[in-house]
Amino acid sequence: MKMKNTLLVLTFIIGAIVIFSCNEGVQEDQPVVKLEDLTKNQPEVHGTEIKEGDITISNPLDSKMVSEGKASYELKCQSCHKLTEEKVVGPGWKGLTTKRKPEWIMNMIINVDMMLEKDPEAQKLLELCLVRMPNQNIGKEEARTVLEFMRSNDGEK
Repeated sequence: MKMKNTLLVLTFIIGAIVIFSCNEGVQEDQPVVKLEDLTKNQPEVHGTEIKEGDITISNPLDSKMVSEGKASYELKCQSCHKLTEEKVVGPGWKGLTTKRKPEWIMNMIINVDMMLEKDPEAQKLLELCLVRMPNQNIGKEEARTVLEFMRSNDGEK
């Protein structure tokens, strides 16, 4: 048994040495890609707080925004949020727009880290759900369409 364990350890050590010492195929003059180069032309998705007055709520609902928001919900939100009051991973959405201000909802969508740091209601939701909402790379415009879909889900016309 000792011999078997010794052979296993030696095999592992030799394999590690081979992997870490092998530089074949690596060229010194290859350009290094930096993270800032990859994100340079990407729109800022989160980090800018939505404040009261930053968004305009349409009355009646904008049907195009509702449709776009529904598509975003189905792609990015549906696996964790039901359109009812039922909690899955995250809370259900039914009645949300009657309980929360539009700015609060949009900030939870695009600025969840900030909200969990500052907002007591967001902190209570984390305690209830036990799972932090992931960054879905949703910008302000897409979040606004999701909000419009939420309003539609709550029966607004």
